[in-house]
Amino acid sequence: MGQSVKQLKEKLWTKDFVLLSLANLFQFFGFQMLVPTIPLYISHHGGNQTDVGLVTGLFTVFALLIRPFAGAALDRTGRKKVLVAGLLLNLLAIAGYGWAASVHHILALRVLHGIGWGLSTTAFGTMASDLIPPSRRGEGMGYFGFSTTLAMAVGPLLGIWILNRFGPGVLFLLAAASTLTSLALGQVVRIPPLLKSETAMAKPPLWAGLFESSALFPSILVMLMTFTYGGIITFLPLFGNEIGIANVGLFFTVNALFLLVARPIAGILHDRKGPFWVLVPGAGFGFAGLLALSHAATSRDLVWAGMLYGIAFGSIQPTLQAWLIQRVPLHKRGAATATFYSAFDLGIGGGAMLLGPFASQIGFAAMYRASALLFAVYPMVFLVWAAKRRSARPT
Repeated sequence: MGQSVKQLKEKLWTKDFVLLSLANLFQFFGFQMLVPTIPLYISHHGGNQTDVGLVTGLFTVFALLIRPFAGAALDRTGRKKVLVAGLLLNLLAIAGYGWAASVHHILALRVLHGIGWGLSTTAFGTMASDLIPPSRRGEGMGYFGFSTTLAMAVGPLLGIWILNRFGPGVLFLLAAASTLTSLALGQVVRIPPLLKSETAMAKPPLWAGLFESSALFPSILVMLMTFTYGGIITFLPLFGNEIGIANVGLFFTVNALFLLVARPIAGILHDRKGPFWVLVPGAGFGFAGLLALSHAATSRDLVWAGMLYGIAFGSIQPTLQAWLIQRVPLHKRGAATATFYSAFDLGIGGGAMLLGPFASQIGFAAMYRASALLFAVYPMVFLVWAAKRRSARPT
C-alpha cells in the first residue's frame, strides 16, 4: 500500500519526459526508414553482397566502439553536449547519403552514422533514466521504449514505400527532417538542476568511465537475448525462402506490436515485484518463440512466433535497463548505459556473424532451436545471483 502511494506521488509523465520520448521517436523513425532501404541503395550503386554486409557491419562496429567514450563523456561533460553531437553526426550522414557518388562514399558515411548513433542513443537512454522517478523505473523505461518500438513497427514499411514511390532523394530528405526534429525537441528537454550538480561534483577520470563493472550482470543478460535477435534479423529472410514463406515481414510487425503491449505491463510488474518476476517468465516466452519459429511452416506460424518473441523482448529489455539504473550511482549512469548498449550491439553483431556458419552446418531450424537454449540461462543465472545476495545479507 505504501509503495502504491509513493508511486502516485512521483509523477512520471512530466513535460520533459514526454519531450524526450518524442525526440527519441523521431530519431529512431529517421533511422528505421533506412534499415531496409540502405542495402537497396547500395545495390543501386553497383554494390555486391559483401558491400551490403559491410553496411550493417561498419555501422554496428563503430557504434559499439564509441559507446564507452560516450558514457564517459555523459558523466564528465553533461548529457546535452553528447546528445547534440550525436544527432548532428546522424543528420550529416543521412544528408550525405543522397549526395554519395559511389559505394565507398556510402560506406564512409556509415562509419560517421555509426559514431553518431552510438553517441545519441546512449545519451537518450541516460537522460531517460535521469527523468524517471526511482519507484517507477521499470514502468518508465517501458513507456520510453514505446518510442523505439513504434518506429520499428512503422519506419521500415514507410521507408520502402517512399523509396519505391518517390525515390532515394525524398527518402533521405524525410529521414533527415525526422532527425532534425529530434534535435530540436532534445534541445528543450531540461535535466533537473540537482542531477546537473551531482554529476558535475563527481567527474571520474576518462578511463574510469569507459566501462562500469556494476552494469556487467544485466549487460550479459541483454547480450544473450540480442544474440538470438541477431540470428533472427539476419537469417529469417533466408529461412523464409527455404520453407516457402515470402512475407517474413509479418514476423517483425507482430513482434513489434506485442513488444509494445508487453513493455508497460512488464515495467509495472518490475516496480512492484522486482526483476526476477519479469525476466524469468520473459525468458520462457523467448524460449517458446524461438522453438515456434524453428517449426514454422506457414505465415500463421510466423505470427505465433513473432507474438511470443515480442512479449519476451518487450519484457526483458526495459526490465534489465531499469534494474541496471537501480544498481549504479547517479554519476556513473552514463558509463553504465554505455556498457549496457555496447552489450546490446555486441549480441546482435555476434549473433549475425556466429550463427551463420552454425546454420550452414545444421540448418536454420536447428540453429533457432539451439539458440533458444540461451534463454534457459536466465533462471540459472538468477538462482546464482539470489543465492549470493542472501549470503551477503547480515544475519
